[in-house]
Amino acid sequence: MGKSVADAVLDASLNYIKSNVAKICVCTSEPTTYSAATSTYLLASAALTSAAFGSTTNGDSSGRKIAIPAVSSISVASTGSAAHVALVTSAALLYVTTCTTQGLTASNTVNVPTWDIEIADPT
Repeated sequence: MGKSVADAVLDASLNYIKSNVAKICVCTSEPTTYSAATSTYLLASAALTSAAFGSTTNGDSSGRKIAIPAVSSISVASTGSAAHVALVTSAALLYVTTCTTQGLTASNTVNVPTWDIEIADPT
């Protein structure tokens, strides 16, 4: 028996992130809560709104994806080693991914390049 999902279902998930994101956070460790992303593990953060996002498109291998826009010159609040990037609403953790580990120093800036969230078709 085959498996399938309508693009509209995957798009709804991706558009939920797009419509509700308020901030991008660069973190030392993987946050599992809003507080961890915005306080405990936070090195740098910047506002991020739905206006910066494009539309959902076909995934690279299957499914659907949305590009997370690049954010430049984010002020670094704390010194530490960046390992994760999180997207948050004004009160909830939405999405977490890894990033290339990089040492950050307070009072400097960090750039987060464009990256994709991709949801694959079921197999």
